[in-house]
Amino acid sequence: MGTGYTTIMYGSESIENAMSDITACQYDGVEIGIEKVRPNGAESIGQWLDEYDLEMYCTMSEWIETEDAVERMVDDMPMTAGIGAEFVGILPPQRGRHDTETVEDWLSRISEAAVAAGVRPLIHHHGATAVEQPDEIRHYLDAIDDLELLWDTAHYYPYGENFPEGDVTDGIERFADDIAYVHLKDVDPVKDFAANRDALSDADFHLDNVINYFRSFTDLGDGVIDFDAVYDALSEAGYDGHYTIEIENQTERSLVHAKQNYDYWSAITDA
Repeated sequence: MGTGYTTIMYGSESIENAMSDITACQYDGVEIGIEKVRPNGAESIGQWLDEYDLEMYCTMSEWIETEDAVERMVDDMPMTAGIGAEFVGILPPQRGRHDTETVEDWLSRISEAAVAAGVRPLIHHHGATAVEQPDEIRHYLDAIDDLELLWDTAHYYPYGENFPEGDVTDGIERFADDIAYVHLKDVDPVKDFAANRDALSDADFHLDNVINYFRSFTDLGDGVIDFDAVYDALSEAGYDGHYTIEIENQTERSLVHAKQNYDYWSAITDA
């Protein structure tokens, strides 16, 4: 079990700087989106991983919105394996754009390519996508062989049984046998958060709904999620995998945010 950090707040030209920051903050591993791996190349990514002594936990897919995107992900799976990624996280298409059969086909083909390359495929349930709510997560996990779950605290929060309270442990209990990898981020809900959530679930992507929903994601401890309960529930469920902190909306002082979040999570796991 280790603690990782994503490079989501770093541009593709800054991946080496991101790894330097992540190592300086004492993280064990890193997650990088495939669209930031491609321009850097597998050789450079591998060199930086060695230089900064980081494990490559997960490569996150591009958004799977088209047949071309699926084909690119299938073609890139050997590169994903080559940089040592244990997992590939699959980002589903936007809500309401494709039927269930199409989504199943796309996820299945990417999963098959991942397994063939020696990488474990994960579905990343995500607000405003085709795999958003608990029943949808269950459906695709059951429908596709070898697909496991990337469970995300912030993206589960709006659809959990205890919303708007910060207890998301019902998601851990429901999917305990499927969770292979965990994203940690907090949510500080805006006043109309539930209305924004409902609009996105109805595929109403008005700019205000999108901005207010996703800007509610914040640093660990600055929102409502009970991370002590998250850690206890996962430990009780026997989870012994990695935890990766995924911070969004913090475009300045990236090193400071990386360290603050590491310290917050370490205080919980070391308690």
